[in-house]
Amino acid sequence: MTRTTLGLAAAGGALLLNRHLVDRETRPAQASAGRLVGTTLGELHVLEEGDPAAPPAVLLHGFAGSLHWFDRLAPLLAGEHRIIRFDLLGHGGSTKGPGGVSIEQQAQAVEEALAELGVESALFVGHSYGAAVSVAVAERGGSLVERLVNLDEGPNDDDFGQVPLLARIGLYPVIGELFHRVAIDPLVRDGYSDAFGDDFDMAGGFHDPDQVVHDYRAMTFTSYRECWNGELAFLNSRRLDERLRDVGVPALVVFGDQDRFFLGRESADAFRQVPNARVELLAGVGHSPNVECPDEVARLVREFAATAAA
Repeated sequence: MTRTTLGLAAAGGALLLNRHLVDRETRPAQASAGRLVGTTLGELHVLEEGDPAAPPAVLLHGFAGSLHWFDRLAPLLAGEHRIIRFDLLGHGGSTKGPGGVSIEQQAQAVEEALAELGVESALFVGHSYGAAVSVAVAERGGSLVERLVNLDEGPNDDDFGQVPLLARIGLYPVIGELFHRVAIDPLVRDGYSDAFGDDFDMAGGFHDPDQVVHDYRAMTFTSYRECWNGELAFLNSRRLDERLRDVGVPALVVFGDQDRFFLGRESADAFRQVPNARVELLAGVGHSPNVECPDEVARLVREFAATAAA
């Protein structure tokens, strides 16, 4: 056997070993900013702010994010609301299990955690993946979702979605496992840059300029892959605008016209067909208005919430 053949065999064996190790990786929940709340599906990391007696507002982050993606928005809403921020399963400080997590399972975990917190009805503000989870909570029935804000989650992935290259690479078998383990910080930052508008300073959008790196490294490869696949399955099994129409809760839908994950203008137009939905298209904003323009989002949310009290 030649040295080249031995080298290739060794490299292949190392890749397979890395895949075996990464695919089996799990991580327990760990509180940092807040505390842990138990559910039948795992522990959720939750951070509460504002007046405990005020109307609750539940903030749910996007895919591969964390509750820190609301660091600039939450204080702007805390004057009128009891703010409840979650790390969803597989993300941030919440449980990372050995298997997949569907959007429906995320919704179940959020519902159970809110019951533990004594919340019976709330305004839900979901960014991207978090908006899909919010709709799934509403689909479970009951009155938990009083009103719903969708920040840049498109109707579906097939017709409205554009998957960035680095995200696609991170999902490939073998290559994805290796990328997840060895990706250097600048490459991670570059991958997350697609979640923002053209000229946005990503580091300045967070209290911690390395927040996106921390959020990526907090996920296991399994949670990254399976949460992504769960979101696609949910959106493509039935369009989100149709789901939102059928649950019938009042909705505010906000898109940035520079959204690189979904076609912002086309997605906004699709949601304009949903009764009881107010739709806003923000100029010069990308996929993450909660980070890019929190003051404008807070103004829209406050106006939207005020119509419930009128």
